[in-house]
Amino acid sequence: MTLPPNVHDAEPIPAGARRAIDALLQSGDLFRYTAPQDAPVTLLEGEFARLIGSKYALAVSSCSAALFLSLKALGLPRDARVLIPGFTFAAVPSSVMHADCLPVLCEVGENYRVDIADFTAKLDSVQAVIISHMRGHTSDMDAIMSLCDARGIPVIEDAAHSLGTTWNGRNIGTIGRAGCFSFQSYKMINAGEGGILITDDADLVARAVIMSGAYEHNWQKHKGPDGDNSAELEQAFARWQNRLPLYNLRMSNLSAAVIRPQLPELARRVRDGLRNHDYVADRLNGSPFIDVPPPLPPERRAPDSIQFNLIGMSDAETDAFAAAAEARGVKVQVFGQSQDNARAFWNWRFIPVLPELPATRAMLMRACDVRLPVRLSRDELNVIADILLAAVGEAMQPVPAFGT
Repeated sequence: MTLPPNVHDAEPIPAGARRAIDALLQSGDLFRYTAPQDAPVTLLEGEFARLIGSKYALAVSSCSAALFLSLKALGLPRDARVLIPGFTFAAVPSSVMHADCLPVLCEVGENYRVDIADFTAKLDSVQAVIISHMRGHTSDMDAIMSLCDARGIPVIEDAAHSLGTTWNGRNIGTIGRAGCFSFQSYKMINAGEGGILITDDADLVARAVIMSGAYEHNWQKHKGPDGDNSAELEQAFARWQNRLPLYNLRMSNLSAAVIRPQLPELARRVRDGLRNHDYVADRLNGSPFIDVPPPLPPERRAPDSIQFNLIGMSDAETDAFAAAAEARGVKVQVFGQSQDNARAFWNWRFIPVLPELPATRAMLMRACDVRLPVRLSRDELNVIADILLAAVGEAMQPVPAFGT
């Protein structure tokens, strides 16, 4: 029997990171504001902004921190209502709560994207929107931006899973007022932890920079799109100096040293991840009991995992499928059936008014998640697909009929 691949390890960190870390350890220069200029975090911000196509970038301790700072930088009033999808990670409603706002949940369809009808129905009652491109599945950003722009409602993109994804050729994260990305270990670029906020709004980034922990005049080490402090950015910093609280959510130079050598690898990882995903999706879609939702027409995805829905299965059959796959060496997460899953909205009991979302709940009870690291070979992908299809066959085998 061919052993299943280890899907938990990420790609090796490029050798350039080790050299940069060695230099930092020799100098002891780990704090982003120690160097007068060109600290690794500063360089990362400029490189990432150019890569993604934004004016400004702010590297922070996590994507959750980036989401929190984006909300605080919008200057929303206490208890402002923020519309979020009912299918996302618990960090998203948590960031809303940390920002002294209230999460409002909308339904998500069987394709893992925002239900536009429910989104529209709830939009007039909110002051901001966070769109989570959950597991890299892009909601209809044309419809969302049209609806929000008409009402003057700012949109923040939670692009934690979407680095490298495009919508009509435009990088996800650059469509809303701000975009937030993750460098956690299970993301396309891996630093263990870390995040980054991007925006074209000088006032928003100035507020976020100061609140991230740029005390005194350390904001002067943050650069604009031309590698210097533009007049627009300097004026914004001057407006907010000493007027905002500090939350100290900075990224360290060590994290930036790990991230920077991976940026040139992103295009290859996106290409390989999409190829792997689509190959396994084609195989799984050959089963009448599995559906891998297709991308929306404007979307070009950058996946490093695969999600699929189980069709026509009972709870017991769903459990039997997951157990059969795990027994063969492939861990399947069924979002709604995994106890205390942080992606199941009914477990977000820190939300004061937690609604019932029947369509989202039904989807989560049959929605499955399997990691597909971009480094996997075709043979390894076939092993995973074979195991999943065999597990479906075992779970759905006919019950023997006994004659009288």
